[in-house]
Amino acid sequence: MSQTAELQAPTSITLNYEVDERQVSFDISDDLFPVDAVYGAAYLFVDRCWIFLSRPCKGTVGVHLKTKEDADEAALEALAGEFSNELLNQTMRVRIGESTATLREYTMARAFFTTPVQSSIDALLAELDAEELEEDELEISVPWEDGGA
Repeated sequence: MSQTAELQAPTSITLNYEVDERQVSFDISDDLFPVDAVYGAAYLFVDRCWIFLSRPCKGTVGVHLKTKEDADEAALEALAGEFSNELLNQTMRVRIGESTATLREYTMARAFFTTPVQSSIDALLAELDAEELEEDELEISVPWEDGGA
């Protein structure tokens, strides 16, 4: 029961997949989708199906999704569609991460390597400590300061 079907995306990217018994398989070009995006999408599907990744040829990642339970052809097609949508989502995450890497590195470096300014809470705590160290004019003893009752 091998069939080939196509999912057409608005950006004219075509996902050709094969549906077999409890399995859907397709190849992904790593020019369009980074391997990290494939891994990210696959990770989100590990609870629903077994995932097998391969390298049928250079520049291509083979994805084989095998359901853990019985599934009909419609369910397998839906699984392929969900995986392709998640693949797009993960690709955007990878690309946004790459484009903002310099800004994140700068922010982290600044947070770790600049002189910290004393916060208002630290200033209040320091003021309270200073008040406690002043002498009490009335010399009222506080039980916990007696040193041993």
